[in-house]
Amino acid sequence: MAPDDPDLRPGGRRFAALVAGVAAAALVLQYGLLLLGTRDTLGPARATARYFSDFTVLSNGLVALTAGLAAAASQRPLARLLARPAARAGVGLYIVVTCGVYFLVLRHWWRPRGLQWWADAGLYYAVPLLYLVWWTCSIGHGRLVRRDLLLWLLFPLGYLVWTIARGAWAGEYPYPFIDVGALGVAAVAGNALLVLGVFGAAGLAVLRIDRAFGRREGPGVPPPPAASEL
Repeated sequence: MAPDDPDLRPGGRRFAALVAGVAAAALVLQYGLLLLGTRDTLGPARATARYFSDFTVLSNGLVALTAGLAAAASQRPLARLLARPAARAGVGLYIVVTCGVYFLVLRHWWRPRGLQWWADAGLYYAVPLLYLVWWTCSIGHGRLVRRDLLLWLLFPLGYLVWTIARGAWAGEYPYPFIDVGALGVAAVAGNALLVLGVFGAAGLAVLRIDRAFGRREGPGVPPPPAASEL
């Protein structure tokens, strides 16, 4: 990687290319299956809107973009933004929560087969695992601060607001637990708070992991700010 990315260790670019490749392949497969399965009902435009309204697609897309730009050693403004420690950790938070929610909740409502099984295995298991290993083993640690957690929560909060607003207009929701029409406003509000709580708890775990790895890596990594600066 270029010297402007000191956090990336030797071999990190090659691993990033693998992560980006797997994420891109799973996303393309999922998009193709959605277009094929809805060609007689939704059509390409509405199917594409549904595709990009799925948090799974967005989180995997962020993985593909973040890892792909790291692999390409890009110095564009977006690449520099996504190369920041907080950004890379935030993407890790989103993809891990995607995996956790699917494993604990959604997989019980869904039995994919054939190519759909491969798409789900990529989006919900392979990509989260690969990105977590890349973030853990290929990137320096010890530079995250508590205020990063507040920034990480903005994305899922914005997604929840957008999804509920779009659902009221389009009459469809990507996940059963935020379906206002079926559950009512109060139940969906409770579920939304629960989901944000999951993001918050997972974000605190990310901070702890980063601090622990930062201490193990020693003086080569800048220490986190003192408690008075958080």
